[in-house]
Amino acid sequence: MIAFNNFNFAYHKKFPLYVDLNLELSPGKIYGLFGKNGAGKSTLLKNITGLNRPVTGTVNVNNQTPHKRKPSFLSDIYLIPEEVYIPAISRENYIKTYGSFYPNFSREEFLSYLEELDVPETKNLTKLSFGQQKKFIISFALACNTSVLIMDEPTNGLDIPSKSEFRKLMAKTMNDDKIYIISTHQVRDLDHILDHILIVNAGQIVLDASVYEISKKLSFNFYTNPPEEGTTIAVDETIGGYSVMEKNVLDEETTINLE
Repeated sequence: MIAFNNFNFAYHKKFPLYVDLNLELSPGKIYGLFGKNGAGKSTLLKNITGLNRPVTGTVNVNNQTPHKRKPSFLSDIYLIPEEVYIPAISRENYIKTYGSFYPNFSREEFLSYLEELDVPETKNLTKLSFGQQKKFIISFALACNTSVLIMDEPTNGLDIPSKSEFRKLMAKTMNDDKIYIISTHQVRDLDHILDHILIVNAGQIVLDASVYEISKKLSFNFYTNPPEEGTTIAVDETIGGYSVMEKNVLDEETTINLE
């Protein structure tokens, strides 16, 4: 479990970003973390990974304090940044160098994921394209089998078939002991794999709800004519009609439109 308790954080003491935040993330779920640029998403992720520390309050990840950066903590958490870095070495040397840091790393799973994402073998990993390098790191991260996996814009640089395979791998590798957190602006890439939605705005969690809870309260529809007022919450005029978010007064089952 990941828990923020009375969490306060500021990059400058005159401008607090988070004030008395309380938030819990439970295993067995894929979380989508959304918000505008500068809303505080990266700050949350950095505090979970121990790259930042709270001014006051606590952050607890599986009964560990992230900013202490103990080996037992670091070996059970993985962060995929938006811009990945891969050294100029071979696949096998990468496995030997980095796989040993993760006790649950599986070479067999890693090679299987590389095949599913269609990553070619090369003697120098820097020769891979940006998208291939991204898929290489995603495959490695999944094969590490850490209890917490954090991904920042994981689908950036992936082609359409690779995005589909990425979603399949997310669903296949998730289990009741893992927490996946995906921070992204590419919401359509993740519509069907998320269990829980977190929306951050100006250092506040303005939405913390499961996909099921959202779908019970809201319905998402498309109309060729302008919708009537009353239950309508948001309208987006698009080609051929109107995408509408409205109160789910008829208890409909509709697919959530995260945008």
